[in-house]
Amino acid sequence: MRDSSLKRSLGVDLTRSIKESRVLLVGAGGIGCELLKNLVLTGFGEIHIIDLDTIDLSNLNRQFLFRHEHIKKSKALVAKEVAQKFRPDAKLEAYHANIMDPQFNISWFGSFTVVFNALDNLAARRYVNKMCLRANVPLIESGTMGFNGQVQVIKKSETECYDCNPKETPKSFPVCTIRSTPSQAIHCIVWAKSFLVPELFGNSENEAEEVDNSENAENANEIEELRKEALEFRVLRESIGTEEGHQKVFDKVFRADIERLRGMEDMWKSRKAPELLDSSQLREQSASIDSGISTKDQKVWSLAENFAVFKDSFNRLSQRLKELRASTPSDQTPPILTFDKDDEDTLDFVAATANLRAAIFHIESNSKFEIKRMAGNIIPAIATTNAMTAGLCVLQAFKVFQNDLAHAKTVFLERSGMRAINSESLNPPNPDCSTCSFVQTRVEVDPESATLEHLVGVLENDLGYKEGTSIAFGDVLIYDPDFDDNLGKKFSHFGITNESVLTVIDENTEDTRMPLEVLILERAEASSTDTDPAKLLEVFEIPLKPKKPSQPSPEMSRLSLDPAATDRSSVIGKRKREGEDEDGERSPGGSGEHNAKRAASRPAIDTDTSGPIVLDDDDEEGIITLDD
Repeated sequence: MRDSSLKRSLGVDLTRSIKESRVLLVGAGGIGCELLKNLVLTGFGEIHIIDLDTIDLSNLNRQFLFRHEHIKKSKALVAKEVAQKFRPDAKLEAYHANIMDPQFNISWFGSFTVVFNALDNLAARRYVNKMCLRANVPLIESGTMGFNGQVQVIKKSETECYDCNPKETPKSFPVCTIRSTPSQAIHCIVWAKSFLVPELFGNSENEAEEVDNSENAENANEIEELRKEALEFRVLRESIGTEEGHQKVFDKVFRADIERLRGMEDMWKSRKAPELLDSSQLREQSASIDSGISTKDQKVWSLAENFAVFKDSFNRLSQRLKELRASTPSDQTPPILTFDKDDEDTLDFVAATANLRAAIFHIESNSKFEIKRMAGNIIPAIATTNAMTAGLCVLQAFKVFQNDLAHAKTVFLERSGMRAINSESLNPPNPDCSTCSFVQTRVEVDPESATLEHLVGVLENDLGYKEGTSIAFGDVLIYDPDFDDNLGKKFSHFGITNESVLTVIDENTEDTRMPLEVLILERAEASSTDTDPAKLLEVFEIPLKPKKPSQPSPEMSRLSLDPAATDRSSVIGKRKREGEDEDGERSPGGSGEHNAKRAASRPAIDTDTSGPIVLDDDDEEGIITLDD
């Protein structure tokens, strides 16, 4: 009956294509759970699910495939088990693994009809985008943030890829601001989470990404102070587990360090100097405070309550670390504790120490609930947005199965404006994209005898490359005309194995060719007919890099801007290209992540005549960075 209904809804041909498909779902979180349900009930033939995460308590409000008994279990494995009940005859395969693991190579990606991305981090998204391009497999990219969502179809050589438009980099804070001159609550939270917790309970060398440790002029002095301070923290770590441990930490970070900063008078000429906390007074005031105060996460704690939570959480963490060390064999790596937003002990410690530091620097305190949101970079997830986005992924996949990319769309869910769902046609690839502008070819090599010189010979003899060609493996340059020391070395010397990708750049100033990616395929066994150590599997002409358009002369520029030199119709006809701001510059988000201006001004081009779906037309903000 289900197949009959699908045939009536989708048509016989599309239903058959879906049933015979082999698809990959990367991510089993908020979007992933909804998407897996849709794929199973729509009748997709074989579905592979991969996710490296385990289920947390905080996932249960929106990741509907999971229940309380699944906490700490693999998301991918549990999702497969639960989704199998929706359709017992479905072919499901689950991997509790990282999609960036080498076992998931280009051939593996190439075995799928289409790939669905339901990820929550930039690095993995970019990796899957690159692998799908190399394997020539269509990718349905998706993401949500609050009420906003986006679905994008990516197809090699036909559409923009995920990297065709620059993405916003994660926010980081200079170490000098975090360590010496905090002015916002987030500065104090990052200090507690990314500096104090690792120094006391973890590895001080492992700083979080949100702390900028680059040794520029602004940070150099603070980084040198950090190195000196590391020695002081070694002494503090020895006090962990003792009765006076919390007091030694307090005296170090809330008194001695603050006194050092107060002594730098030039720093406080234009702002209020930090104030010292009276530990004896706080100890006296906190003596009668119930230890259960830490459970009141919506309340902004008083200074004394923060001191009480600081002392209690420090003792809890000290005891945990002491027990872990006692149970760990001496020949193994010593155990550490790290911050986790769902770990009450570390969250209590970060909340209390951040608020104590905020009081010192005259910054407003926050509730534990709000600190958890900021420390965990939590953006409220809306279950409805995830469900709508997952549905749009499947609808766009239908266009891919029908080879109808001309009617596929990049679709946006937006809380602002008159419509909840907007779309725009797919854009062509960006010719300057560092990911998808590469031409690809394959070279088969004999792993026992092939050298870099053999590859250079293939490029020159079969593909017509001239002098001025460089070859890189990853980020390492292994050959150019002025660096030919490696020509006689075998591929194994560089770690080049089966399905490694080499980058060839034509550096000739005239008739420069497009960048070339060479996929290395190891010959399984020697053949009497294949005597060449390296053999090009497909001979074709590498296209030339498009030349930049010449700039108009000053006279022409003045003519085009002179109202007297043109009539009104020609001015109106010069419409700003979609994706440009008022100054004609391309917006930083592009089809990957649109900024607010572009989203708010984009016309609704969906042809649905049933009327707009309005969520909220009071908020004028548009779509922003997309993450699950």
